[in-house]
Amino acid sequence: MAKLLFNLGNWAVAHRRKVIGGAVGLLIAAAVLALSMGPAFHEDMSIPGTESEEALQMVEEAFSGAGEELGEVQIVLKAPGHETLESEELQRVIQELLIDIQEDQAVANVATPLELGNLNEDKTIGYAVVTFNVPKEDVTEASKEAIIEKIEKTRELGIQTELTGNVAFSELEIGIMAEVIGVTAAFAILVITFASFLAAGMPIVTAVIGLGIGLSTILIGTNFLNISSVSLTLAAMLGLAVGIDYALFIITRFRQQMAKGFSVKESAAIANGTAGSAVVFAGVTVVIALLGLSIAQIPFLTMMGVAAALCVLIAVFIAVIVVPALLGMIGHKIAPKNSHASLHKRTEINQKEGANKWGKFVTKRPIAAAALGIGLLAVISIPFFHMELGLPDDGLQSEESTERRAYDLLSDAYGPGHHASLIVAAKKEDSAVDPQSALEDTVAAIGELTNVASVSPPIPSPDGELFIISVTPETGPNDVETKELVSDIRALTQRIGTGEGIDLTVTGFTAVGIDISQKLNDAVPLFASFIVVFAFILLVLVFRSILVPLKAVLGFLLSLGATLGFVVFVVQDGHFIELFGFPAAGPVLAFLPVIAIGVLFGLAMDYEVFLVSRMREEYAHTGDARGAILAGMRDSGGVVTAAGLIMIAVFSGFMLAPDPIIKVMGMALAFGILFDAFVVRLMIVPAVMTLLGNASWYLPKWLDKLLPNIDIEGESIMKEFEQNRGQEVAKKIG
Repeated sequence: MAKLLFNLGNWAVAHRRKVIGGAVGLLIAAAVLALSMGPAFHEDMSIPGTESEEALQMVEEAFSGAGEELGEVQIVLKAPGHETLESEELQRVIQELLIDIQEDQAVANVATPLELGNLNEDKTIGYAVVTFNVPKEDVTEASKEAIIEKIEKTRELGIQTELTGNVAFSELEIGIMAEVIGVTAAFAILVITFASFLAAGMPIVTAVIGLGIGLSTILIGTNFLNISSVSLTLAAMLGLAVGIDYALFIITRFRQQMAKGFSVKESAAIANGTAGSAVVFAGVTVVIALLGLSIAQIPFLTMMGVAAALCVLIAVFIAVIVVPALLGMIGHKIAPKNSHASLHKRTEINQKEGANKWGKFVTKRPIAAAALGIGLLAVISIPFFHMELGLPDDGLQSEESTERRAYDLLSDAYGPGHHASLIVAAKKEDSAVDPQSALEDTVAAIGELTNVASVSPPIPSPDGELFIISVTPETGPNDVETKELVSDIRALTQRIGTGEGIDLTVTGFTAVGIDISQKLNDAVPLFASFIVVFAFILLVLVFRSILVPLKAVLGFLLSLGATLGFVVFVVQDGHFIELFGFPAAGPVLAFLPVIAIGVLFGLAMDYEVFLVSRMREEYAHTGDARGAILAGMRDSGGVVTAAGLIMIAVFSGFMLAPDPIIKVMGMALAFGILFDAFVVRLMIVPAVMTLLGNASWYLPKWLDKLLPNIDIEGESIMKEFEQNRGQEVAKKIG
């Protein structure tokens, strides 16, 4: 692969204008096509095959006569001052509002709070319902904007008016400002790393090109595949971060070769054959980890992995094709001798062996460094053991969103259980003797359970074959007590339904959410096992060692535990939520652990490979274990540090997003990189390898014969290049 990439680098430099023009042309074409088609996100997080999901579809088909859920908006109203919504004046205002809204041809019907009979006890809060004649995903932005514009009239009259329902008004956004902040911070880090403004700008430019192509492709794909907006967010995070990092690795090697006297073309080709090989290996590792999310057999999670993997794959292609072409065009301007004088003076010492203070500190005190690093991560991991998973609802949205304000009004009016309504679906079987008696027994038994606020009488479907019983808990949808109630009702219905000739199942959006969280929780051990085994085998092949891969895998598990522990400490336990901008404490995002495992594994292996491969190379030449560790820390430690800081900067930018899903994903990935890159790879790894000494590189002879020789540092290319160069010099002398 190294030779292929070396030749590819040569080709890219020779055809640099065509390569760069082609990349920009592809970006423009993809962007134009994406904008013309528009996004068509599918926010469905259902998992086919679960009991609650199948029951919910059965209920929707029996009572609506169609499989698709129509768009519905609840307009939540609160009367001003000491007035009530029953007053004639407010009733007239509400009626006029709904008449105006019904002018939209997409609106099927409307109903006032009085018609629905949903006013609270003091008659100050209620909600009107607007039902569309199209599925919720097909409600147009024009229809949404019309409602937003028309409710301003009621707001001007002092009636607090908020919107909720299955039609989203506060769309999930990636956040341009988040990306700008991340890119700005990354640029500052690159300026310090390269001591050159021009060199610092190159990874940014190439990363943005790759990210633009990737996101445009995903947006086009939303018109054909079930892709959620969260998938786009994750892809944006990863695409931008790895795009910058991969270019950083290649440009760093290019500058090293230029400093040794190689030409621009030679340096670009060598950088592509050496650092480019590591980039391809790292990128493929991340892609495999992301595609591995499909192991969980959860459709929306699989698409998240595919979308993110696509952006990472494009970042790899940009790094090994466009970056060499760009180096061929302006590489002579970013050579170390052309670095900004004042910046170069500040960073020059970091290029010298004597500046390897941290490496020397760790290798002189390996026991203390290892104990401190392992102890720190172990303590941070403690909250992980009481982690509760759940799906976000409007109660965890920013207080600036209308959905959150509507959620709070409904909670004040009807209690938190209003948002956690459960449905017991009862289907008559042919063997039913007295189904009505069984239904009455079910209603009575449910009403006696703990945490039940109310139970409705059985409501029959139009064909009389299906009945639904509505159960309202006293607690909210993500409360532990609500989950326990679902379990209690399921145990109860199973006991009552058996032998009575009716099939009882518990469903409703709360029950579906609980089942999804449980399914995701059950997927974690399987996916984690796959990742750990895959990582161990992969690193054995790369490093031809047993203990180095074992240490790397255990380090990854430590950083993963610390990451999830820290997330639980903040998000679930509520510590420092104001500092991180979370509106309220709540359960951890149900799919975050699986996402964190896939993403952090790939990035952790990147840093492990870039750092330890240099150690292996040095050890193979000298046989000095401690000297190899110092060489790796000296030559690769700075690049890994810069790459880690760039990742943290990009992910931290997303922590500023108002949406809690984006915020918690950004936080988990930012702190995951902090723990893995700086505590595990730059502290625990060199300390443990110092303690192991030569044993770090032990490999049984029989296994050594079986393993293929994988050259990810391009050593063979360098040897061949030096030989050819030497022969050319000899011919000239002769």
